[in-house]
Amino acid sequence: MYFSLIDKITSLIPGEKIVATKSLSMAEEYLQDHFPKFPVMPGVLMIEAMTQSCAWLVRVTENFAHSMVLLQEVKNVKFGQFLQPGQTMTVTATLTAQDEKTATFKAEGSIGGKARVRAILTLCKYNLADTRPHQAVADQKMIACLKDRLDLLWENPSQK
Repeated sequence: MYFSLIDKITSLIPGEKIVATKSLSMAEEYLQDHFPKFPVMPGVLMIEAMTQSCAWLVRVTENFAHSMVLLQEVKNVKFGQFLQPGQTMTVTATLTAQDEKTATFKAEGSIGGKARVRAILTLCKYNLADTRPHQAVADQKMIACLKDRLDLLWENPSQK
């Protein structure tokens, strides 16, 4: 199952920073189990929302050079209050370091300016064809799909 945990990218400065939002509704399938009488967004999915935001920053910064941008490491995680249906979490992530294979970010999820989760995230980036050359077509297809998804998430003023 794939969770798309970013509803909108509100700001993106390539190579620097991204701001995105996630509005939590009772329609989120995982809320049926977490917890039935007190639904809250699981902490691991809050981290995933920050990871997805960071991945969009990497993709745009590198002009979609990699089909795979995945979480490698999480450090210094601090959770605050719960995120409940009806609330919108704003994810802010700043790129702090980058090399050929990884990118590191300071990320925060907040509601009304109050932090709900903070962490240092390191993402790895690669193409399937790096180790399996016959997968180059799969890389191209994934990148095309990701570009289409970005068009739905971010109204980039430079594209008008």
